[in-house]
Amino acid sequence: MSRLLILFCVMLWPLTLSAQEGAQAERVELTEWKAVFGRIEARDRVPARTRLGGTLTEVAVAEGSEVMRGEQIASVRDEKLALQLGAVDAQLSSLTAQLENAKTELARGENLLERGVTTAQRLDQLRTQVDVIEGQIGAARAERSVLEQREAEGAVLAPISGRVLNVPVTAGSVVMPGEAVAEIGGGGFFLRIAVPERHATFLAEGDEIRISTPEGEATGTLERIYPLIENGRVVADVAVEGLATDFVDARVLVRLPIGRREALVVPAAAVETRMGLDFVTVSGPEGPVRRAVVVGAPRDVQGREMVEILSGLEGGEELVTGDE
Repeated sequence: MSRLLILFCVMLWPLTLSAQEGAQAERVELTEWKAVFGRIEARDRVPARTRLGGTLTEVAVAEGSEVMRGEQIASVRDEKLALQLGAVDAQLSSLTAQLENAKTELARGENLLERGVTTAQRLDQLRTQVDVIEGQIGAARAERSVLEQREAEGAVLAPISGRVLNVPVTAGSVVMPGEAVAEIGGGGFFLRIAVPERHATFLAEGDEIRISTPEGEATGTLERIYPLIENGRVVADVAVEGLATDFVDARVLVRLPIGRREALVVPAAAVETRMGLDFVTVSGPEGPVRRAVVVGAPRDVQGREMVEILSGLEGGEELVTGDE
């Protein structure tokens, strides 16, 4: 009863009105937004793997480190390679000594052949012996090059430029060939969202996406929609310029356009609040009339500050503003 009395008194409040040119209650189409959480993810997540099995002697990076492509981030050592290199070096020393002796024998045989003391067949045998030893030295050197290359593969290199996301091993760990030493994220960052499949038909690549960040509201573009539905959800990627990447996989509130509906709106300046009630003054046949309305959320319609009217108006009414 008291609320009706207040409403009656406000309706009788004296007004000094001035027409607001061109302003009226109008029906427009508003976009419906769906709030979901997106995750900040790296476009590329590539593991840095070992090419050599052995003991991890050094890890030069930690989670959060920035690396460049080709940069050494860890070292692996195989003790057997050092022993094999020592064996090859010893073999090379032995073959080098045999080669020197064979060349000496060959030179002596050539002198003897000139004096007619030895035969040409014996000299051919000496030449063949020199060629065989030289071939063995070449094979040993090639084997040593292979071992040196395997030893050089103990350096674990960053496959891409970016930030280290995870280091699952520590120095002193025993690793196998192909085992991941670190995971690196690079190639830029984006938001990945999972939307209920009932809203999938409303999404289109290129749509504007609203994002709530600690720094304020931001906008992004729906860049890719994946066709595979997983657990009743559609996965999509949103490109955001200047996206904060301090924490990868951090959750961010995202609002997606999932449809449009008709709504009645008026300029925000046309709504007056008196004694806890909202009023809009419209132009009537006998002069301005104040109507009680139920307002909704503020809306931005083509750059104009508008307020949605839930009840109290029908649409098309001419609006006036009033001051006491």
